[in-house]
Amino acid sequence: MSKRDYYEILEVSKSASADEIKKAYRKKAIQYHPDKNPGDKASEEKFKEAAEAYEVLSDDQKRQRYDQFGHAGVGGASGGGFGGQNMNMEDIFSHFGDIFGGHFGGFGGFGGSQRGGGQRVRRGSDLRVKVKLNLAEVASGVEKKIKVKKYVMCSHCNGAGGTNPTTCTTCNGQGRVMRVQNTILGQMQTASECPTCNGDGKIIKDKCSHCSGEGIVREDEVININIPAGVMEGMQLSMSGKGNAARRGGVNGDLLVLVEEDAHPELIRDENDLIYNLLLTVPQATLGAQIEVPTVDGKVKVTIAPGTQPGKVLRLRGKGLPNVNRYGTGDLLVNIGVYIPENLSKDEKAVMEKLSTSANVKPNASASKNFFSHFRNMFE
Repeated sequence: MSKRDYYEILEVSKSASADEIKKAYRKKAIQYHPDKNPGDKASEEKFKEAAEAYEVLSDDQKRQRYDQFGHAGVGGASGGGFGGQNMNMEDIFSHFGDIFGGHFGGFGGFGGSQRGGGQRVRRGSDLRVKVKLNLAEVASGVEKKIKVKKYVMCSHCNGAGGTNPTTCTTCNGQGRVMRVQNTILGQMQTASECPTCNGDGKIIKDKCSHCSGEGIVREDEVININIPAGVMEGMQLSMSGKGNAARRGGVNGDLLVLVEEDAHPELIRDENDLIYNLLLTVPQATLGAQIEVPTVDGKVKVTIAPGTQPGKVLRLRGKGLPNVNRYGTGDLLVNIGVYIPENLSKDEKAVMEKLSTSANVKPNASASKNFFSHFRNMFE
């Protein structure tokens, strides 16, 4: 959904506490609540936008990924932090019903957690999978198909768990029971899940034999995962609604995709830049040459100027990896080294001895110091 900064949406600083974020979201939710702005599409979009921001910033792990990777860290696989384009009002009410409903005193008659008979809408658990990518897949983005074993809605009862439901007499269909406790501050009222119906608000008399009245069964499912270009090792993407189904209806959990990277045989990744260590022979470094170096999408030729010194870095702009937030592309850095042979033939030794007497190949003091400093650093 939104590509605006989540902190900006809720009008809080990046150092805001969890309580400050909750208060800011509640304020926005009250302002743009659909029951307060009936038929106002702009308010509805702002309401969804605020819910998306709160869903990420109220979760410590998601907030950390967002701070590090931006929107791609919390929704790159689905197009948004909280369900992306698939977000709907019922999802919001089921996730954040406590903020909209009676536990916080309500919004003066607004909907929220009282929808659907008053009981809290269930949410399925999240699934976590690992996806391993090579450097070419990281560079271009890729669609992966994975098979997961997960809870899905029972097709025999359409997730109802059976037939002939009756209202739970313990909670009167609310799914919650209220208790009053005496404390030093006076009487306090608390709500908890009904122990008789497990929060469903109803009792299924004729349970489905296929799912034993749970409304869900465990099956294999093939899921398409769209990995954006530029992801990094350790990044976690979220696909809303692709996790486990909830018992007897409700909202599906999310699929959390952990990115792993296969090491490239020649290229080393440094954020969005790539590094290649090129080892030249003494003649190539001295006389210059045309050398092929690897990139993500094939080899390219680079020109080695005559007299190239060890430690020189050639920068091939735009030959690195794209930024996951689309802020440009990194470079390929070619580090130059020179191979010094350990064993020489008689003729090779004669040539080197002849060169050693030439004034043209005698380094000055400054060049000599830089040369040996470079190799000392390489082996420390």
